[in-house]
Amino acid sequence: MSEETKKAPEAEAGTPEPDKVQDGSAETAAEQPASPGAGSGEAAAAPEAEAAKDEPKKKDGWFNKKNREAEALKAKLDAAEKNAAQLKDQLLRVAAEYDNYRKRTSREADQKFNDGVSYAVGQIIPILDTLEMAANAPCADENYKKGVTMTLEKAGKAFQTLRVEEMEVLGKPFDPNLMNAVQQVPAQEGQESGTVVTVYQKGYKLGDKIVRHATVVVAE
Repeated sequence: MSEETKKAPEAEAGTPEPDKVQDGSAETAAEQPASPGAGSGEAAAAPEAEAAKDEPKKKDGWFNKKNREAEALKAKLDAAEKNAAQLKDQLLRVAAEYDNYRKRTSREADQKFNDGVSYAVGQIIPILDTLEMAANAPCADENYKKGVTMTLEKAGKAFQTLRVEEMEVLGKPFDPNLMNAVQQVPAQEGQESGTVVTVYQKGYKLGDKIVRHATVVVAE
């Protein structure tokens, strides 16, 4: 073999193989795109970051909505409590007015009844005075006297039913609100001045109302 033929393989051995060059460039290219790949990852992470930023806003919006609803409910509750307080006050006023009306009408009815009873008793009392004089007068007919006494007893029971009372004034100090003095006599031994010593006519009252003043004689 000639020397040129021997050198050819060596030259060929020193020249890089095309496939190897291409593979090396491919490896280099494979290593180089790492930075663009990282950029696409950052781009994918950006929406997640924005979503994470929007999440507090959504929560704040939800809390604000709930706060507004709570404030609205509180306002309605306050208005309802105020309205209830006003209604309660009105109810108490109406109840008080009704109670006053009931008491007033009851007093008026009692007053009218007492006035009617007082007028009727005032017309009957003179008759009883006459019967008492007849009962105290001497009489030989015991049956007659007994009949008069029984009539007076029935009249007394009727007065009790009507709540008409005879005033006890004999031996009591003179009271111009209850009695009419028609005479004064010298005080006897043991009698105090101003004491009632004689009753000419009995006095009657209905509760606090005087039906007839007692007619009396008072010691000086």
